[in-house]
Amino acid sequence: MAQQRNTTKRPRGKTRSPLRPSARKTAERASARRDARSTPRAEIAEAPSQKLHKILAQSGLGSRRMMEEWIREGKITVNGAVATIGTRVGPTDLIRLGRKVIRWPVTNRVPRVLVYHKPEGEIVSHDDPEGRASVFAQLPTLRGAKWLAVGRLDFNTSGLLIFTTSGELANRMMHPRFAVEREYAVRLVGELNPAQIARLRNGIALSDGPAACLSVEDEGGEGTNHWYRIVLREGRNRVVRRLFEALGITVSRLMRVRFGVVALPPRLKRGQVSALPAVEVKRLLAWLDENAPAEAQAEAPPA
Repeated sequence: MAQQRNTTKRPRGKTRSPLRPSARKTAERASARRDARSTPRAEIAEAPSQKLHKILAQSGLGSRRMMEEWIREGKITVNGAVATIGTRVGPTDLIRLGRKVIRWPVTNRVPRVLVYHKPEGEIVSHDDPEGRASVFAQLPTLRGAKWLAVGRLDFNTSGLLIFTTSGELANRMMHPRFAVEREYAVRLVGELNPAQIARLRNGIALSDGPAACLSVEDEGGEGTNHWYRIVLREGRNRVVRRLFEALGITVSRLMRVRFGVVALPPRLKRGQVSALPAVEVKRLLAWLDENAPAEAQAEAPPA
């Protein structure tokens, strides 16, 4: 099993595109508009100012949250002065992280995106006091950037994990205001009755606020085990398990199979990584543009 987890080779045979066909036509139209809006490099000086933490995230240094922490800690300077939260910068400003100069990101460069089939028994963290296996140990090495996990899966949950070098893409996939769907395959000990399904759909009060499923589909099963497909628009810590715990039901297996329009490729085995082709990354970005809330579209930088 250890050898299978450490491999980063693609499975043999043609791997089906992880983007859902239902989103492809709309995404391609948005992608065309995105390309039409792209700013030539010669005109970069005319680009409007952007918030500093967004520019840092777009440069592949980390997530927006991490960039905000660096700014608060005084690690970032703009034109020789220590930056503060809310600082706006333009292409002609000199941005530094320590002595390292941070260049204005080229917005028409396609970020790298990986799809990983996480097995149970790995953590979504770089460091673990208990010394458990980390998903990041399975990823290709990067220079001048870092892999950002789009959402998390707990130690005992398997399935789809997305990694990217773009803090902006990661933020748009995860931030609650974008309400990106997550789909899970859930195996239960026993079956749900109509009243329990209704509670899942209508919402259940949890310790950190109510949560609800957009859909609950019966997938059948044998013996005491029964499978369901559920869809949520949030990614709070252990939210799926907590929903079923509130119903007094034991989850014996949990697997994420879709995040937004990115689905777990059926040929991708546990412990394997697959790079999303550039054309699929463009479709994902276009889909995010198409489905962004109005206020996010208004503040989005030109692509």
